[in-house]
Amino acid sequence: MSKIINNTEIEQFKKDGAVLIKGKFNNVWIEKLKEGIKKGKKNPSPRFVNHTKDKNLPGYYEDFWTWNMHEEFKDFIFNSPTPKIAAELLEAKKINLVMDNWFFREAGSKSSPPFHHDISYFDFEGSMCVLWIPLESVKKEDGIAWVKGSHLWDRLFLRTRFNDGHQVDGEAGIVNGKKYELTPNILENKGDYEFLQWDLEVGDCIYFDIRTLHGGLNTVTPKKDVHRYTLRMAKENSKIIYRGEWAREERAIMEANGYKNGDNLEGIMFPKLWPLG
Repeated sequence: MSKIINNTEIEQFKKDGAVLIKGKFNNVWIEKLKEGIKKGKKNPSPRFVNHTKDKNLPGYYEDFWTWNMHEEFKDFIFNSPTPKIAAELLEAKKINLVMDNWFFREAGSKSSPPFHHDISYFDFEGSMCVLWIPLESVKKEDGIAWVKGSHLWDRLFLRTRFNDGHQVDGEAGIVNGKKYELTPNILENKGDYEFLQWDLEVGDCIYFDIRTLHGGLNTVTPKKDVHRYTLRMAKENSKIIYRGEWAREERAIMEANGYKNGDNLEGIMFPKLWPLG
């Protein structure tokens, strides 16, 4: 089976923690994702949230684990190039879905994502990558910035809420046998880091290691509505490993579906995406 991406892209992902993948998603896939988000706004899950505190201002909305609620998301996850690219980047024998996310910022929204890495937010452990795909073209100064090489720091940072004020969950220290730190104040010390940022056309995407720090580097107020879709995907042998109490809400959902600490990421909530059959 021929590769979708090249060796240079694979090596950049390994070395830098994030890579631009150009033009792998045609307009059919983009329109499906837009339609899925449109339906998601009308019929959200119980996990839907508006991160903007002042409800009189343009909002910054998010929902996750909605792939089985909207056929457009399910089609994209199983049938687009997404999981095959993940398999090539992670050099995996098998790829399972971990979680899907959609984000919607209304024109004029001043809310923005904090710097964070996804690995410490939820009870997941293993070799994982994240697809980040914008559904409109993006100038690099208006998009997300990734801290180059931060996936190799071997550090865990506390979960930071996306709501205005960026509240930190928990306290620095040892939690369930792992050391957690406050995320460095990257915005106040930009000169200490090298950032990865790209201009993206519709159909382009970023894949990044789940340990890579990323967030909004500039305060950008969008003039038009902004749609983003993300997927977390795992290589074989990834597991559920309990983290702090900050993950209890998502943990409760997994436990309600029969999962427990130490289980593999597979089954009804974490279906195999690649290879199919």
